[in-house]
Amino acid sequence: MAKFQSTLIEQASGKLGDNIVMRQTATGKILCKAPKKASTPRRSEKQAYTRLQLANLLANYRLYSGKLVEAFENKNPGAHDANMFVSANWGHEPVYLTRPMRIQGACVLAEDLFCVGSIEPIGYALNSEGKLVTTLHLGIEITAETTVAQFSGALMTASDNWREGDQMTFFMGTQYVGTDGLPRATMRSQKVILSLDDQTKLWDVVTSDGFSTVPSTDSGQGGYYLATGKVLNEMGCAWVHSRENNGATKVSTQRLVVVSDILPQYQSYQAMKAAADSYGGINKNAVYLNPQSSLATLAGGATSQNSGSTSGTEDQSGGASSGTETGGDTGGPGDNGDGDTDMN
Repeated sequence: MAKFQSTLIEQASGKLGDNIVMRQTATGKILCKAPKKASTPRRSEKQAYTRLQLANLLANYRLYSGKLVEAFENKNPGAHDANMFVSANWGHEPVYLTRPMRIQGACVLAEDLFCVGSIEPIGYALNSEGKLVTTLHLGIEITAETTVAQFSGALMTASDNWREGDQMTFFMGTQYVGTDGLPRATMRSQKVILSLDDQTKLWDVVTSDGFSTVPSTDSGQGGYYLATGKVLNEMGCAWVHSRENNGATKVSTQRLVVVSDILPQYQSYQAMKAAADSYGGINKNAVYLNPQSSLATLAGGATSQNSGSTSGTEDQSGGASSGTETGGDTGGPGDNGDGDTDMN
């Protein structure tokens, strides 16, 4: 007589529902409770401080998409510019984005080192008006009539570090809040190649945004300094000096200077805490074992010792050779920008 196999239990195997598992044993099939899923691993506070910065670093790298070709002189063969960018800025004034913000393409313009090389850096600093002023002392004032040749001659006279054929690139990032309430940014770049014969008007090649002058305030020196043409407000700017040298590109080491009310909001402890919570939170056992922990400090000393345990109240707030390129808008998810100005 054929064996009767009509019951569901005899034929079933694997997981049944959310909490029951059917298993085959030597004596037959049994029902048992499904193992509990492992919870999302929580990082220590120190790990959160370091690892949570990656989202905004990569968002800022995308701003420069197409613009950082050969911007890192000592890059190993096969290394990606993104790796070089992250490595150069890891641990420097971290910016924290929550997981939903990262997924939606948010970006906070940061003071990142975006170019690393052997040419002497261009010095710059904000003046009392809020313009970014370089240390390049020119003998002329840049106007609408200034030619590329005049600008090149003034720059090469001001510093023997510059020569004909060198390139000056100006980067200007803009920070804004999108219609979805998230921080977003764009990046533009402009370049001019020095030539003592080019009679093209300078502002036909680049704009006054990064190629203007301010009068020297040095006693008895006179002249003008190369500067931005506007006051920095929710902006980040920098100049780069680059040169072709026997088939290789040499660059100056430069960092973006950012003036923004949005930036510090995402560099605070509260921003780090919110970002950590969005990824599963902070391992509070590790935190409270450290008396110097920010969480322990935020508890305000409101601790009690009952039966050997410690508790606290935690803060829950959370020319053909020159040109201008635009792009690098992070206005939405997956937007990597379309600018293609590089250091060549």
